Amino acid sequence: MTVRHLLLSIILYLSLPLTTNAQETSLVSWNIRDFGKTKSAEEIEDIAQILKDYDIIAIQEVVAGYGGSQAVARLADELNRKGSKWDYSISYATKSPKYKTEKYAFLWKTSKVKVIEKGALITELETCVYREPYRMRFEANGNFYTILNYHSRKYSEHPEIEVNCINDYIISHQDENIILAGDFNLAIDHPVFNTIKEYNFEACLNGNKTTLKQSCNDHSYLNHAIDNIIYDTLKNELMDCGTIDFVQECEQLEAMRMLSDHLPVYIKFR
Repeated sequence: MTVRHLLLSIILYLSLPLTTNAQETSLVSWNIRDFGKTKSAEEIEDIAQILKDYDIIAIQEVVAGYGGSQAVARLADELNRKGSKWDYSISYATKSPKYKTEKYAFLWKTSKVKVIEKGALITELETCVYREPYRMRFEANGNFYTILNYHSRKYSEHPEIEVNCINDYIISHQDENIILAGDFNLAIDHPVFNTIKEYNFEACLNGNKTTLKQSCNDHSYLNHAIDNIIYDTLKNELMDCGTIDFVQECEQLEAMRMLSDHLPVYIKFR
């Protein structure tokens, strides 16, 4: 283990909860910037070290061209070296405007999670959103979850238009236990989220900053509160949620930004 990997392991050990109930299911969502062939073997190992303790992983910003699917496979292979067996699913490329096309990915521990319905982009939303959410159904601890993996358009392009359409989709599928995870490019206090809040949905995070600045200002390296996980409070009991701060110190910022300019968001529920 290199000094960098040892330091990252210490950071994660100090920042994550030390106990996990066997009946809990954990989900982590992460916009891994430009997740493709540019990620080195060392960076893939760092990403696996950050994610290995969770049951289900939802990744946004997988490169649509050559290298994106391969990076997901490399990550799964690295996770398999860390004590648990993992499987994965990668979406088709989203039907998006030029330079906005991406893929999504799910990874899961096969000992704790089963696939009930294969992953698929929600094609009925493709005329409303730049990147159709990637939908997949899982079973864990005898409970069923439909997870929507989603990356919205930029803040300057009015992502609330997309979120409004996704609200309608979620409300029309209330018979399912839907969890919406991803990068919304909006803070959770934006009025567009009020609609699903009226249907007993809540956000895991409330104002927690999740993006990284390019440099530290006054010892601060966190910027916008735009990544989140939204869940049905009537169908799930929230046990824990938060961000995984793999930076910790300003001196680490430049190196850690090579992994991503977003922090992962996690939730533990039953």
